[in-house]
Amino acid sequence: MDEMRPSSGAAAHLGLASIFPPGLQAIYGECRRLYPDQANPLQVTAIVKYWLGGPDPLDYISMYRNVGCPGQDVPEHWHYVSLGLSDLYGDNRVHDQVSGLNFSCTLGFGFELTFRLKREAGETAPPTWPAELMQGLARYVFQSENTFCSGDHISWHSPLDNSESRIQHMLLTEDPQMQPVQTPFGHISFLQIVGVCTEELQAAQQWNGQGILDLLRGVHIAGGPWLITDMRRGETIFEIDPHLQQERVDKGIETDGSNLSGVSAKCAWDDLSRPPEDEDDSRSICIGSQPRRLSDKDTEQIREALRKGLEINSKSVLPPISSQRHSHDRPQQSVGHFQTQQISRSRKDSLESESSAAIVPHELVRTRQLESVHLKFNQESGTLLPLCLRGRLLHGRHFTYKSINGDTAITFVSTGVEGAFATEEHPYAAHGPWLQILLTEEFVEQMLADVQDLSPREVSKLPKEYSWPNKKLKISVLPDTVFDSPLQ
Repeated sequence: MDEMRPSSGAAAHLGLASIFPPGLQAIYGECRRLYPDQANPLQVTAIVKYWLGGPDPLDYISMYRNVGCPGQDVPEHWHYVSLGLSDLYGDNRVHDQVSGLNFSCTLGFGFELTFRLKREAGETAPPTWPAELMQGLARYVFQSENTFCSGDHISWHSPLDNSESRIQHMLLTEDPQMQPVQTPFGHISFLQIVGVCTEELQAAQQWNGQGILDLLRGVHIAGGPWLITDMRRGETIFEIDPHLQQERVDKGIETDGSNLSGVSAKCAWDDLSRPPEDEDDSRSICIGSQPRRLSDKDTEQIREALRKGLEINSKSVLPPISSQRHSHDRPQQSVGHFQTQQISRSRKDSLESESSAAIVPHELVRTRQLESVHLKFNQESGTLLPLCLRGRLLHGRHFTYKSINGDTAITFVSTGVEGAFATEEHPYAAHGPWLQILLTEEFVEQMLADVQDLSPREVSKLPKEYSWPNKKLKISVLPDTVFDSPLQ
């Protein structure tokens, strides 16, 4: 539970900074640089701090009145800044400390969230609903230990302010005014939440988040250069300028492919090679009754693949199963309460493990070659199949669906992906509940022609069935209720 009150940061701004922990000092100092005349901003503060058992991870959300920039046609707006995702205190109360850590290492998650909301005429105080939105995102980060970075997109499936607004999803980008700061506990960057419409989110999924952010910057009423969210915006950028879809997005997908390497999803798979009742067959998995759990090695490989994504010109590599992370690296997860949340990262580094030390694979879980498989997706996940095929596999990349209901994972790989345990000779292979499917370019083209009716812009009648008997592959797109029941 939160309350709004004047900022205790006023003391820091008035020359008593020494009584504040270094993390708080650094963020307050950056805010003071931007708002020297707002030393005592309103704050939404957690009544019971997270480190005392409260439900809200962010200790504070400061709210500033920003006059905008008339020269750039930037309107007046409210600017929200979180405090709590980074390590504010350095005393192990929230974020684990690591012995021997040097100044260049980062404790906490290394970033804070910001949000810019257009100020309505006559408003004298900032609305507080963005604070709860930021707390919701922070809860996801703390619970999943999955960090965000610029270009990420988040499916929220509801107006951000619980109104009737079309702004129902989010992209993330660097805050245009706040500069990264360095503290004794590490580097802190500031990621700005940008509210977007469903069609804009879908375009970001099909192409990439940075490309859509650039388009939003070029449309004044859709965000402008500082990407200010206007909850009253009633048109998408594609309705404002119909040429953007074909001339920018479609061409971008064709040229660049998609940066989205995986999503949390409602999905399942069955091994059709043997009857489901043959429980002794090591190749048979019954998803509904007795699912095997992902080993730590499998989980880490999926996390790495989803976390880092792929750079357009880099070789596509899945991290090896036999790997471990450095002890101070936080594990990344692909699951959360968001339906399809991008986990990919636009960073120019290898997808290989950050440590080459080998771990003996779990002796009870071995890779199995399957002859025939049946894939099951809900409608939202199914509409991403064309993205997976056209935007990822045709560009020599991979794409993973990670179930939000359990350990099931489905990774599609192209023939150019290294490190996969599916091969051209055995294109369907499983490691526990993790299935890999290797598709040749010819088969991808055939599948694309067959699933072209799976469009995110149209509501399809379910169920939908697709089958390729010669490849022994079947795909079903099913209602959500199928995945919400105990047995799929």
